[in-house]
Amino acid sequence: MFEYDPLPSDEKLIERAADAVARARRAGADAAEATAGASCSASLNVRLGALEDVDHAEGGDLSLRLFIGQRSATLSTANINPAALDALVARAMAMARLSLENPWAGLAPQELLAVGALPDLDLTDTARPTPEALRDLACEAEDSARAVAGVTNSEGGSASFSQSAHAMVTSHGFARCTRGTAFSMSASVIAGAGSDMQRDYDWHSARHFSDLEGAGQLGRGAGKRAVARLNPESLASGAMPILFDPRVSGSLLGHLISAMAGPAIAKGRSFLGDYAGAKLFPDAITLWDDPHRVRGLRSHATDGEGLPTQASALVDRGRLAPWLCDVASARQLGRNPTGHASGGGGVSTGNLSLAPGTASRDTLFHDVKNGVLVTELIGQGVDLLTGDYSRGASGWRVIDGQIAGPVSGFTIAGNLLPMFADLRAANDVNRRYSTHVPTLRTDSMMVAGD
Repeated sequence: MFEYDPLPSDEKLIERAADAVARARRAGADAAEATAGASCSASLNVRLGALEDVDHAEGGDLSLRLFIGQRSATLSTANINPAALDALVARAMAMARLSLENPWAGLAPQELLAVGALPDLDLTDTARPTPEALRDLACEAEDSARAVAGVTNSEGGSASFSQSAHAMVTSHGFARCTRGTAFSMSASVIAGAGSDMQRDYDWHSARHFSDLEGAGQLGRGAGKRAVARLNPESLASGAMPILFDPRVSGSLLGHLISAMAGPAIAKGRSFLGDYAGAKLFPDAITLWDDPHRVRGLRSHATDGEGLPTQASALVDRGRLAPWLCDVASARQLGRNPTGHASGGGGVSTGNLSLAPGTASRDTLFHDVKNGVLVTELIGQGVDLLTGDYSRGASGWRVIDGQIAGPVSGFTIAGNLLPMFADLRAANDVNRRYSTHVPTLRTDSMMVAGD
């Protein structure tokens, strides 16, 4: 089918980015930075045991950001020949001259850039699975799911591999290249028939092939979950305790991170704008950002502006840490950049870990007379300007501390501030994904059902 071609060397990618920066400077830019990337990926999808799709992609790209005084422009291209780069620079210069002045924009201060040796995060594997191996994984995952009694159909199984490399060069001397590999697998099946059909799935990703979960185990999990969802009941509307299964509880942390983003704070687009350093969670809640986790899915030694990253508590015993700032938002807010720039004016974190609680999941359920355990969320429904939260959901009814049966077709709603204020965590941390998080409970929400 296909073979994996080696990606360009670190030196070659740095040379490409440096060439773009040099062209921008010769054209009159006061400062510039460029990122040169290369990637190669392969994925296979099967359905009902037959090969359905095979994708193989290779490519390279280059992104250039340049500054003329306090004006800037950013452009990207997949064409890296000299004539195309000159045309890219010319367009970027023209765009920058037409853009509005931004007193906060600019390259990261040179004294803040990462220097010296960076931590070895072991993000690149030498394994290269053959197309046949990927097909076998996808088939095993789907076959194992379909073998579960009650499974009647399949949406398919998949397996994929990708490798990537990105070099960043700035006009004030920063030059680094990072690499990574990723392997993933999934299965999605349907249980039941007619009007009572239920779908569920499972997936797993890892930096190293040897860390990928067994295909049979993953498939059986997907099949069992689909069957368990058969014959769901409806929920009556009202206030009740909501428990978030580890499959979905990490989404609450995602909303928190978005609201803590310096660019959102600086633009007045976050409900947390008046809560800098405030105590919003119970004392037991501590949230760590660890960009240096070995083989972590979101590990990175430098951020998108060349600053070194480090582990930090984003919530420390209930209290918010400083905002997550790139250089521009830090300047606007009068703060220091935190090493969370994602590039392009945004911020991102590394691998998140919520400290486990002292109680078991069963104990967290124990005093719930009438509640719901959410295992799937539908839609976005979160207003980061107000903190209002409303999302479709399905899961399990909880009666007198016990799971009583599947429920679906309801909406959970509340506001993130009171939800955060009474949040409780069990000790069942799920460590399969980039966000390590346990079952979470809040008693500050409403259910809209029948």
